[in-house]
Amino acid sequence: MINVRGANYQENLDNEMGLEFYSLSHRFGYQSPNWPYFEDVKIERIHYMAKSGVLSQRITTSMHNTTHIDAPGHVVAGTAFINEIPLPHFFGSGIVVSIPKKKWESITYDDLEKAAGKVVRPNDVVIVNTGWHHIYEDNEDYFARAPGFVPSAADWFVEKKVKVVGHDTQANDHPLATAIGPQRNGPLLPHLKEEYFEWSGGRDWKDDFPEWEPVHRKLFTNGILGIENVGGDLDKVTGKRVTFAFFPWNWERGDGCIIRLVAIVDKGQKYRIETGESFGPGAPKFTGP
Repeated sequence: MINVRGANYQENLDNEMGLEFYSLSHRFGYQSPNWPYFEDVKIERIHYMAKSGVLSQRITTSMHNTTHIDAPGHVVAGTAFINEIPLPHFFGSGIVVSIPKKKWESITYDDLEKAAGKVVRPNDVVIVNTGWHHIYEDNEDYFARAPGFVPSAADWFVEKKVKVVGHDTQANDHPLATAIGPQRNGPLLPHLKEEYFEWSGGRDWKDDFPEWEPVHRKLFTNGILGIENVGGDLDKVTGKRVTFAFFPWNWERGDGCIIRLVAIVDKGQKYRIETGESFGPGAPKFTGP
């Protein structure tokens, strides 16, 4: 047990269920690192102890801040919003895969096949650890110079019938295939054009990234959700098969939502998912107000 502010709680790695819980989320809140064109998170106390005897807060935020999941409706018009996605897509088994990458490198079909082709299963959740969660902060390197998925990676996820994709980088696409680069709504950071020219040995970024968010669109039109900015204890479960649970906001017509992503390990195989066996009378009939 652990004592938190005077009360005892079961611990993440030592609890009566015999399960180990690992948080894979970055913090959310005041001045959390933000994508280059979103407003800062605002959290206001509208009631507090000295004033009201209770604590109540009002939050103003983008739904795409810190560790979050994209709904198809975020990028593809006419597709599902977050509240329309059935609950099985927020829970399930899967793998955390190590694919170390450097500045602006691509994550490809071949990378994924080499790292996970022999272990991935249909309907898995697949989380990719590139190592970039270690520099997650309010800086240009994380958001603008990260590695990222290219279209062949999306082909791999579709071919393997993956249920959910996650990664420790800024978007489901390479950053230069987003508005950060020479794409729709961009470039947000035009000075990167010359830097990319020098880094690539003289290539134009428009030639290397001709499409706007092609990985997003391929995943979403195939019913695959994408978790961005994974972090927390990611290294501790990398290379392992685990169970994932993530907790979305039931936000009507939401194009995405901030989530708490958790990896669960049943070390002793003692816990079970209940069968729904009856133990008493059913729900009472509603008799009206």
